[in-house]
Amino acid sequence: MDGVTVSVLGALVALAVAIVLILKKVQPTYAMIFGAVIGGLVGGAGLTGTVSFIISGTQGIVSAIIRIVTAGILAGALIESGAAERIAESIINKMGAKRSLIAITLATWLLTTVGVFGDVACITVAPIALQMARRAGYHKMGVLMAQLGAVRAGNVMSPNPNAIAAAEAFNLPLTSIIAVGVIPAVTALIVTSLLAKRLSMRGTEITEADIGGEAAQHKDLPPLWAALSGPVVTIAILLLRPIAGITIDPLIALPVGGIVGTIAMGKTRDMGHYFNAGLAKMSGVAMLLVGTGALSGIISNSGLKDVIISFIETLGLPGFMLAPISGMLMGAATASATAGTTLASQIFGPTVVASGVTPLAAAAMTHASCFVFDGLPHGSFFHVSAGGVNMEISERLKLLGYEAINGLAMMAVSTLVFGVLKLAG
Repeated sequence: MDGVTVSVLGALVALAVAIVLILKKVQPTYAMIFGAVIGGLVGGAGLTGTVSFIISGTQGIVSAIIRIVTAGILAGALIESGAAERIAESIINKMGAKRSLIAITLATWLLTTVGVFGDVACITVAPIALQMARRAGYHKMGVLMAQLGAVRAGNVMSPNPNAIAAAEAFNLPLTSIIAVGVIPAVTALIVTSLLAKRLSMRGTEITEADIGGEAAQHKDLPPLWAALSGPVVTIAILLLRPIAGITIDPLIALPVGGIVGTIAMGKTRDMGHYFNAGLAKMSGVAMLLVGTGALSGIISNSGLKDVIISFIETLGLPGFMLAPISGMLMGAATASATAGTTLASQIFGPTVVASGVTPLAAAAMTHASCFVFDGLPHGSFFHVSAGGVNMEISERLKLLGYEAINGLAMMAVSTLVFGVLKLAG
């Protein structure tokens, strides 16, 4: 549709409708598609133009969706076999009750780092975390803050869907996205530890009913070495590119890691079940990205990008600031690191790179900044994380400011290192 564009009002309407529908419990994929349709029509693209933009937007993320779907093999093996629980249990038990907040942080961070979804990592760690924290006399706010910050620290340097989306959008190896995520991840771990300690005695106390004795009722757990074998093999395969110049795509590396891990744990007979479970989990993310692509098609063909660039120029900010600002805004709009990274990378990434910023630096800043407001109430992570520790919504809302502090620290250090100091070539 040459010459047809969407007005700024249309793009804003698309975002607003999507957010309102998600808050009304409409499935996020449909909410974003409905938002895209309404925004395109309001924005003057007409019915034909709107459909064309939506189709082109979804086509742009098909390859990322395929990689994310195949990543489900590793995720399914880690979750369903008990490997994720074994990893978390080993860390927390090893460090003991006195260091339980640090142990909870490290356990949740490691699970997300090796490829477990953030919400699953929280649910997996929560039962034993509550037990250990109760022995130390800590309250729920400190326990959940330890998990919330650790999820972000893990996600920014993991083979999870958000990193895959960033790698795909900027045409970079997944290992490069993981590598540039290490610095903001370390920052997040430090800030998380400080905030969790500050909140350790705030909020409601952990009761016997919260614990419920569920942590010890899991099926036969694999040994620690076997539980770690899948992620270790995956990382080793991905590292072949920077070490030996051998390129193996994540589409191959992640499933191979899951299969090797399943064999190492002696769970070969359950492999089909793990495949099904992983696909079920990744299907939700894939469908989320379909909606994200639809929304991206409308916004990228609107004048919203130019308005944000003009705003940055008016404030006298350097051009590279478009990366962290767009990441923060899209993460907040979708309440999802994956959707936020996808939107910011697809819509604003080319402009950031065209301004002279290297693709790796642009990806690093965009990705890290999506974690500032990705836990807002219109996203599922907000509610799943609260449910993991039996926390009331009113109390969960009190943690949003602390989450933002953690995310802003990640955004600030990433912007300093890769934008100001330009340490990514």
